Amino acid sequence: MLERFSKQTSAWAFALILTGAMAGCAAYNKCGFGGCPGDAKITADVQALFDAHPALQPPNLLQVQTVDRVVYLTGLVDTDLERQMAESIALQAAGVARVVNSIGLSGNH
Repeated sequence: MLERFSKQTSAWAFALILTGAMAGCAAYNKCGFGGCPGDAKITADVQALFDAHPALQPPNLLQVQTVDRVVYLTGLVDTDLERQMAESIALQAAGVARVVNSIGLSGNH
């Protein structure tokens, strides 16, 4: 059990680091270190939409980052349906140009 948790945690950490590094480069190239105007609001709006859906609440672990109107989703959910739901909901936020869904499955179900 501990070994499975360790593998899942390692995979999640790697995905988060990789996504953050790639997104950070994109933000600097297009908008500078402060990020693009409106990105913080898009991130907050997507998170608020997630908060309104109990199926996406803990034990699911979701992170949202927006760079140049592209929303990057990372973390873990229990089912593929929840993974697809998160992407669909993120696309509903105003100003979102595209969603990159890197959410993994926890394997709990």
